[in-house]
Amino acid sequence: MAEEEKTAEKRLSITKIYMKDFSFESPQSPTIFRRDEWKPQTNLNLRSAHKAVEDDLHEIVLTITIEAKEADKTCFLVELQQAGLFEIAGYEGEELQAIVGSFCPNILFPYARESIASMIQKGGFPEFVLQPINFDALYMQSKQQQMTATAEDAEKH
Repeated sequence: MAEEEKTAEKRLSITKIYMKDFSFESPQSPTIFRRDEWKPQTNLNLRSAHKAVEDDLHEIVLTITIEAKEADKTCFLVELQQAGLFEIAGYEGEELQAIVGSFCPNILFPYARESIASMIQKGGFPEFVLQPINFDALYMQSKQQQMTATAEDAEKH
């Protein structure tokens, strides 16, 4: 009975979703808008960070950077930090890591996607559709890379 009382009730809820930082640059404007063709190469950089704020409150920050280039000249550069405060209680170890590494970024992504698309369009560029991202697969890939790095370190010693 005493063990059952020690087991924490599992809770997961969104407390707040907010934009932490957002920047948009278009260093080639207005000349870039005088071109007949628009065929940039885009680079996407994605990362997330987790910080315990207090007790069961955690801040998750999803950072997305998109750079569009033509002929080695930057057409536009967007960086967004979409954040959220999540109440996460009763989860530990692998479960907690999966929540902050996959579940929470999945919640934040649609907000980031809409903000980025809107800003690029407001910057005078054609509609930009950021494709869905499989955060579960990215999380598993990250875990696999950590395991491989740990195994390689163990072999060296």
